[in-house]
Amino acid sequence: MAGQPDDGARQTDGAAVNPTGIDAYAPAEIALRVQTAGVAKARQAPLQTLVLGVLAGVFIAFGGLLFLLVMTGSELGFGPTRWLGGLAFSLGLILVVVGGAELFTGNNLLVMAWAGRQVTTAALLRNWMLVYCANLAGALAMVALTGLAGTLALGEGGLGRTAVAVAEAKTALSFTEAFVRGILCNALVCLAVWLCVSARDVAGKILAIVWPISAFVALGFEHSVANMYLIPLGLLASGQAAGQAMGVPEGLAVLEALWGNLLPVTLGNIVGGAGGVAAIYWAVYLRHR
Repeated sequence: MAGQPDDGARQTDGAAVNPTGIDAYAPAEIALRVQTAGVAKARQAPLQTLVLGVLAGVFIAFGGLLFLLVMTGSELGFGPTRWLGGLAFSLGLILVVVGGAELFTGNNLLVMAWAGRQVTTAALLRNWMLVYCANLAGALAMVALTGLAGTLALGEGGLGRTAVAVAEAKTALSFTEAFVRGILCNALVCLAVWLCVSARDVAGKILAIVWPISAFVALGFEHSVANMYLIPLGLLASGQAAGQAMGVPEGLAVLEALWGNLLPVTLGNIVGGAGGVAAIYWAVYLRHR
């Protein structure tokens, strides 16, 4: 209608709503939304948290499996292949965020609610422990299902060999390398979640996820929940008779694979997500409250 203000200057009770016309939440609004979501997650019933945590482990495993498939037999070159693998892996976080699940690395953002004294230390640690264990259970279940489905034999066994190569590369990292790569990884993962909170529709959330996640995968950073799937899958591939017949190397130790990698990567993920993203944004936008 003539004389009616456009969307960017629409008035409600005398105040302008979204005067910039940009259809996204501002950083200060994102901080409040993340803090509020953290309180809800911390107060969630344990059974609900566990079930949603198992789902997240399964979702990330789907992304990891698609990543392995894309990496197998690619002739695009080092950089393009890794970036394309990162795009494929983004499926995991898309399912977690849009489908709804509890992911340990993303839940490092609960520190914003903890720093605001809206969540106790006990509640924070309880959520992390429940979600971490549930993520592990979901990831290991997917390892078993992947093996039973015969998926490792795809590409004349190429996918299985890729799984072994990825697991060997991860377990070969030193403690310091795994720790620092964990920091860098979860900074990008939590930034992806942060950007998702700014979006007002599903398409916006998906676009917000793809770039940070594809970047961390392409750059070789370490994600604890992804490793809960990728390393045991490599162990499974290296131990299968069919895999050995295809020339897949052996030698991955279970203890070294799961403990030697997951410990530094998990600690790094906490530092990168809780300290590198949550604490900084809380200090900038919420500390004065």
